[in-house]
Amino acid sequence: MVPAARGGSSPAAMRHLLSVNDLGSEGLKEMMRIADFFVEISTRPIPKVPALRGKTVACAFFEGSTRTRLSFEAAAKRLSADIMSFGASGSSMSKGESLKDTVTTIESLGADVIVVRHASAGVASQVASWVSIPVVNAGDGWHEHPTQALLDCYTIRQALGAESFQGLKVVMVGDLMHSRVARSNVLALSAMGARVNLVAPRTLWPVSLDGWPVEGITCDLDPLLEKADLVYLLRLQTERGAGRLLPSLREYAAMYQLTARRAAMMPKDSLIMHPGPVNRGVEMSSEVAEMPGALVGSQVANGVVVRMAVLYQLLVGGEGVGVLDPTAPDVAPAPAALRSAGVHHGAPGPSDTSSDSTPSTRSTPRTPSTRRSAGA
Repeated sequence: MVPAARGGSSPAAMRHLLSVNDLGSEGLKEMMRIADFFVEISTRPIPKVPALRGKTVACAFFEGSTRTRLSFEAAAKRLSADIMSFGASGSSMSKGESLKDTVTTIESLGADVIVVRHASAGVASQVASWVSIPVVNAGDGWHEHPTQALLDCYTIRQALGAESFQGLKVVMVGDLMHSRVARSNVLALSAMGARVNLVAPRTLWPVSLDGWPVEGITCDLDPLLEKADLVYLLRLQTERGAGRLLPSLREYAAMYQLTARRAAMMPKDSLIMHPGPVNRGVEMSSEVAEMPGALVGSQVANGVVVRMAVLYQLLVGGEGVGVLDPTAPDVAPAPAALRSAGVHHGAPGPSDTSSDSTPSTRSTPRTPSTRRSAGA
């Protein structure tokens, strides 16, 4: 087994979020507790609080995105922040402006935090060295996607009803070579106590497993399914060349697609996840995507509250963050920093009167089984 991830720091001390290693196991748990306080906001008729009023969130996406970009923008709006949206297409980069000049221009225009996505690994860390404001890595090449790992852990925690994933058996299937989601989730799930096994065609294995805290890697999916508590399916990234490393999509689907037949081999209350977008008929069948154990919709919905927590913590931090407790009675008050921002644990609080009235799409949590509550 590869050594586990390093400890990280608490959210209260976090300057940037560039990697899951910036948090560690305690930081992951604490960030998820902070997200608990923002869940209630999403159920309000006007799902908005003035927590980040006067702050500006810059979304600098140099690579295409739907879920990540929209959820960061929704998170910023629900916290009453202003949004500065940047896309490389049509910008001065087409005239020769450098990446450094672009991000320093965004900072000079008044951004308080930059959310960066780029096709090249390491760009988010480089941007953090150029600017004096917090930077969030929204995906950098094949490297990492820490907020995806955070929202996935939050979704699992919600489904299991457990703070720890100790002993949870995770099978991660698909394009391991090109997947930043795979790397971040392996770090996060292992830090939370899960036991992760990787499955992929040999041509899609990572070049090295150094720094991947996993139990093993194999080309054979079916033998692992009967004991899998969670099957995490990765998108086949044909735009990064994955298709050229396979004989055909049909052969890949025959060996690695999660079909109804394969899902029937899994324990009754197992979970199925996918970071999206899902290629139905390749990574999973349409029938599997609609099963009760498939949490893809919950992952998307939870992306907003988790990213609210990340933005709030980077820009405000605050008093009492270390004592947030989602298991406390509903009458327990939120920490003063959150109360003053309009966030009230367990009871409706004052809403901002702005016009963002999009209803919540958050899925109802599944009732955890006895086996899962005991930590699988």
